[in-house]
Amino acid sequence: MKAEYINPFIKATIDVLNLMAFIKTKASKPYLKKDAFATGDVSTIVGLTGEATGTFSISFEETSIIKIASNMFGEEIKKMDRDVTEVAGELANMISGQARREIEALGLRLDGAIPSVFSGKNHTIYHMTDGPKIAIPFTMPEGLFTMEVCFDF
Repeated sequence: MKAEYINPFIKATIDVLNLMAFIKTKASKPYLKKDAFATGDVSTIVGLTGEATGTFSISFEETSIIKIASNMFGEEIKKMDRDVTEVAGELANMISGQARREIEALGLRLDGAIPSVFSGKNHTIYHMTDGPKIAIPFTMPEGLFTMEVCFDF
């Protein structure tokens, strides 16, 4: 998979979290993910169609998504609830939109589906394509999250 199609997702993740939640995050080294186990407690996945098919997902540790939701709502949230899990879906929607605009500028048109959100310890994320799953861990002071991008060309 070409880095030029992964980098817009990394940039969009950093931009959206900074703009919407006032959180500075840093991407770590990408790796090839070989299983379907989520790395976090709340995950969201967005299907991608158009001139390629694929999926984009983010899996947040509980501490990280609670901090993000607290910052977005402007009040301290202490526990995981439906509002917090819905934040994950909205973030995925914004990140996907920005990344798809940048990818379209490279000549590849993609449409995004409505995000699906999953939560709970030890859940799985099934990408609906057979392409390689590239995982990018992100760090923030309050926890970790991992983004995954998978394309079939």
